[in-house]
Amino acid sequence: MYEDKIVLCGASSYEEKYYLNPDFENLPQHIKDDLKILCVLYVSDVGGILTLVFEEDGSLNFEVTAKEGDPAFDEIGSRLKIRQMQNDAEKQELLRQLELYYKVFFLGEELE
Repeated sequence: MYEDKIVLCGASSYEEKYYLNPDFENLPQHIKDDLKILCVLYVSDVGGILTLVFEEDGSLNFEVTAKEGDPAFDEIGSRLKIRQMQNDAEKQELLRQLELYYKVFFLGEELE
């Protein structure tokens, strides 16, 4: 069904918009809310565009892009913010659960 990277969600400081892939509308509302908060706060803090993407193996990665020469984008702050999110216990659990959800419902893997 899914063979390449799949975008879960993202936010853009340029367009001031948030996007949730319609394939994930069945996620519980509190998870969708947490994702929106995570993405919107990130781009409001450091600028650019943040996209959460599932890789082929089901791992969830943060992809960051910015317009070339954008003086408002904080590249160092971006790396620090992502590291902070990945080390936060609540966000780690959220990301782990999203990976499990994706592996089971989209990749068809069995629970161990």
